[in-house]
Amino acid sequence: MTTAILTDIEGTTSSISFVREVLFPYARDRLPEFIRAHGRTPEVRRWLDAVAIEIAAGACDDGVIAETMQGWIDQDRKHTALKALQGMIWEAGYREGDFTAPLYPDVLPALQAWHAAGHRLAVYSSGSVPAQKLLFSHTEAGDLTPLFSGFFDTEIGGKREAASYRAIADRLGQAPETVLFLSDVVEELDAARAAGLRTTLLDRAQDYPQPRLGEAIHGHPRAESFAQIAP
Repeated sequence: MTTAILTDIEGTTSSISFVREVLFPYARDRLPEFIRAHGRTPEVRRWLDAVAIEIAAGACDDGVIAETMQGWIDQDRKHTALKALQGMIWEAGYREGDFTAPLYPDVLPALQAWHAAGHRLAVYSSGSVPAQKLLFSHTEAGDLTPLFSGFFDTEIGGKREAASYRAIADRLGQAPETVLFLSDVVEELDAARAAGLRTTLLDRAQDYPQPRLGEAIHGHPRAESFAQIAP
């Protein structure tokens, strides 16, 4: 029996194109100026120093760090420091009305129905927790954060590691078998299943024009929208 639903964002609740064509370019363009303006503040400096240590450039200037992180954006690298700084930049974009977060039309009715039915809702994404909260508080349908009981990012562990899902279930106070994980990434679902969670693959035509079927879905239940999911 499912009592909690854990969902990914990109390709699951929102289109991949929003993240890659709107959010990523916005952060990339503004990253150098953001670092120049805020690089001395402790909350930003800690992440810049972490990057400098990783690239063995402790004495390099912030311009080199900015260029490095822009390269990571181009590579779609899931790096905790990059995600943290992107989230800070996106906060300004949401606040200034430069964009709002689109949701697939089936998402809001399903979230509301699941919440009303007593299911605990949570998010697990490679984007930082602050970035997740920003997205769900600035959707085209308004602020949806009151629907959620938890937000998790890669600080709890990688999305293709079973231990991450066991840790999330524990944080939610749920037995793994009572948690349903929704994602468009088969390898993430494999890890969640290995941890004992239930799973469903989201195979949305907008993001995946060629349906994934047969062996490609590794035996996970498949849905093309949240409307097809019965927790």
